[in-house]
Amino acid sequence: MIQAIAFYLFAGVVLLSGAMTISSRNPVHSVLWLILAFFNAAGLMVLVGAEFIAMLLVIVYVGAVAVLFLFVVMMLDIDFAELRAGFVRYAAFGLLLAAVLVAEILIGVGAWSAGGVDLAARVAPIDPGVANIEAIGRLLYTRYLFVFEGAGLVLLVAMIGAIVLTYRERSGVLKQDINRQINRRAKDATRNVNPPVGQGVEL
Repeated sequence: MIQAIAFYLFAGVVLLSGAMTISSRNPVHSVLWLILAFFNAAGLMVLVGAEFIAMLLVIVYVGAVAVLFLFVVMMLDIDFAELRAGFVRYAAFGLLLAAVLVAEILIGVGAWSAGGVDLAARVAPIDPGVANIEAIGRLLYTRYLFVFEGAGLVLLVAMIGAIVLTYRERSGVLKQDINRQINRRAKDATRNVNPPVGQGVEL
């Protein structure tokens, strides 16, 4: 009974948060609603026994992605009037996309009602008695080790590419001198002084 109550509570809050995310006029409020949706989606993952996915939702999506969205939205000088002006222009495309998504959801529900396809047992057979996180760890570091490392390499290349593409020289900004920092001596880094009482420190 408590599982059903928790499921309907989490699912209802996820649906409400998702609707408020796309309907809020203020982008900051939209990001906050998105964070709430992530938290409740993590609760749903815990209910179905996917603790690892729930942890990823909280740590990665809430702790990094959503907070990054929030900082970017708050730091940018966004013209809200200009954003709202384009709503009518793309309303037809948005309604078409929404209809496609609703159709996909209905097809997915129908397929689930007809009986799920047990692909996991054929692709990655795991002992049912093994815990969720242990099963994922076994698969990632045995059968899918090279795929996992390849994904990490792709993310590393993407991060380096983003840094290279966005780096630019700007006047008036102090540039970090890595060689000077590495080659400095310990006696040059600090200075011990014994100032008299009441006279302060000479900078």
